[in-house]
Amino acid sequence: MEWKVRAIRGATTASANTVEAMREAVMELLDELETRNHLDPNDIISAVFTTTRDLDATFPASIARERPNWDNVALLDVQQMHVEGSLARCIRFLIHVNTANPHWEIVHPYLRNAQDLRPDWNLAQMGS
Repeated sequence: MEWKVRAIRGATTASANTVEAMREAVMELLDELETRNHLDPNDIISAVFTTTRDLDATFPASIARERPNWDNVALLDVQQMHVEGSLARCIRFLIHVNTANPHWEIVHPYLRNAQDLRPDWNLAQMGS
């Protein structure tokens, strides 16, 4: 079994610019990440979270840090570049993990209104 560093992308949307709405969205997204990829948080190297400019109630990384075994993960928040007409209240991540899974077994979770960002991955992963 060969272990490699793999990057996993994902996104979701928050229902409002509140701490509660953002916490619900981030926790749901990270639950999906861990469950669908059978991921042990101890294998996570780092996570970069981005938010659209209309989300500033809290930092997604601070929400991730509340999760069990995420306290040693290197976390960073940045604001995503604004593009007129782009998806509102969007939270994205790029997470680097150590895994023995080949790239075609990695599930990139796109939830809520963010499903339309990568419809190719949604269709390919429906059976996973």
